[in-house]
Amino acid sequence: MKIELTGKNVLITGATGDLGRVMARTLAECGANIAIHYHSNEQKAAELKVEIEAKGRHAVAVQADVTREDDVLRMKEEISATLGSIDIVVANAVVQYQWTTVLEQPAADYISQFESCVLQSVFLAKAFLPAMKEAGYGRLIGINTECAMQNYATQSAYTAGKRGMDGLYRVLAKEVGEYQITVNQIAPGWTISDRDRDNNSEINEAYSSNVPLRRRGTDQEIANAVAFLASDLSSFITGAYLPVNGGNVMPAI
Repeated sequence: MKIELTGKNVLITGATGDLGRVMARTLAECGANIAIHYHSNEQKAAELKVEIEAKGRHAVAVQADVTREDDVLRMKEEISATLGSIDIVVANAVVQYQWTTVLEQPAADYISQFESCVLQSVFLAKAFLPAMKEAGYGRLIGINTECAMQNYATQSAYTAGKRGMDGLYRVLAKEVGEYQITVNQIAPGWTISDRDRDNNSEINEAYSSNVPLRRRGTDQEIANAVAFLASDLSSFITGAYLPVNGGNVMPAI
C-alpha cells in the first residue's frame, strides 16, 4: 500500500514557504500535478516549478493575494487554463507579523490573521469546491497550528485567526460531505525546516522537553500528513483537526 495521487491536480497556497516547498515536492512524488501559489517570491516559485517538472509532473506557478476574492478567482482561471480542475486544495499561506501581548498588538494584525486564515479558506472554497461537488470528489486541507490549543501569551492574533479557521472547516465539512469532499486540518508544532538547518537551530531543549516524543517535528513529517489526507487512504476522515507535533497538544473527546 502506498500513497497514490497520480493524475490529481493539487493547489498549494504559500507553496514557496518553508513548509509549502516540501509539501509540493512530496505530493509531486506521489504523482500529483502541482499549482504553486506564491504571493511575492516569483523566483522561488519558478525554481520549484522546475523541480516539480523534473519529477515528471505538470506544474504551474501562479501569483495571488489569497486574502482578496478577485485574486483567488483570477488564480483559479489561470490554473484551469493550464492544469485543469483542481482536485485537492492545501491552504497553507498565512500572513507573518510580530507577536506581542493583546494590549500591545495592533488591530491590523488581528485583521491580517482573519483574512489569511479564515477568508483565504472561504475564497478557496467558493472558487474550487463547486467543481469538486460536480465531480463528486475533492479534498480541502487547511494548515492550522498547535497554537490554537495552547493559547500562550503573545499568540492572540495567530490563535484567533486559526481558531476561526477551525470553526469554518468543521462547518464546511458538514456542508460538502455528501459530495465525497473531505475537509480536514493539520496542526503542526514548531517544525524544523531548511531555515533551521541553514542556521544549525534544529535543537531547542526548552521546547522539546515538553513534547512527549522529546523532539521537534520536521517539514517532511508535516508533508507526509498532508499526503495522507490528500489520498484515498483518508477517504472516510473529514472534519478532523490532526496535530502533527509529537503529542505536544492532544485534543480531548
